Amino acid sequence: MRSIPGLSTRFEGVDLIVVRENTEDLYSGLEHRVAPGVVESIKVITERACLRIASYAFKMAEQRGRKKITAVHKANIMKLSDGLFLECCRRVARDHRDIEYGEVIVDNCAMQLVRDPSQFDVLLLENLYGDIMSDLCAGLVGGLGVVPGANLGDDVAVFEAVHGSAPDIAGKRLANPTAVILSAVEMLRHIGESEAGDRVESAVHAVLAVPQLRTRDLGGNASTDQFTDSVIERL
Repeated sequence: MRSIPGLSTRFEGVDLIVVRENTEDLYSGLEHRVAPGVVESIKVITERACLRIASYAFKMAEQRGRKKITAVHKANIMKLSDGLFLECCRRVARDHRDIEYGEVIVDNCAMQLVRDPSQFDVLLLENLYGDIMSDLCAGLVGGLGVVPGANLGDDVAVFEAVHGSAPDIAGKRLANPTAVILSAVEMLRHIGESEAGDRVESAVHAVLAVPQLRTRDLGGNASTDQFTDSVIERL
C-alpha cells in the first residue's frame, strides 16, 4: 500500500506491505450446526503454513530493503491458534537478525494504523486478520480501487486487485481499473520485467495526477475506458 503522487489522502508517504497467509484460518470453511440456533466455525492454524508465510515475509523484506516486520495477532485470547502463529514467526525471526521484528494485537494495530501508519513497514498476518487489515490499509492510500495484490505460491503466482466484484456497476464503465493495472505491474516485476512494470506504473501515476482524468470513486468523471486510454497515451 503506497501513497500515489498527486492523489490527496489523509496521510502522505504511506508505504506498507501486507503479507497475508491465505490457505487456512477461519477461511477453511469448516462449519457445522451443533444444535438449533448454535453454529460452530473451526479456525485451523498449522505450523507448516505459519512457517511458510513467515519465511516468505522475511525473505521478501530482505530483498526489498525493508527494515521491520510486525506480526499481527490475537494471542491474548486465542492462545493456542494465534500462539502457534507467533511461535512460528519468532522462530523465523531468529534466523533474520537484520530485520527488526515486533508484534501487535490486531485491534491495537487497527487503531495505530489510522493514527500513524508510518510506524509500520511490513505487516505479517493470518488469513482473516490479513483480509480485514488490507482493506483498512487500502483506505489509507485512496481505497480499494488503487491497491494491487499478489497471491504467491511455490510454483504458481496469481495477480489481482484486492477488492471483490462490484455487480452494481457491472457494464456501466464506472469501475476504476487502477488496482488491476497495478497488479499487472507486480506481475511484470515478478517475472523479471521491472523496466516494463516501472513504465506502466509511471503512466498510471501521471494520469491520477490529473483530477479530471480520475474515475468516479476518486472524485473524477472519467469512465473506465477513458482512464485506460489515458494510461496508454502516457506509456
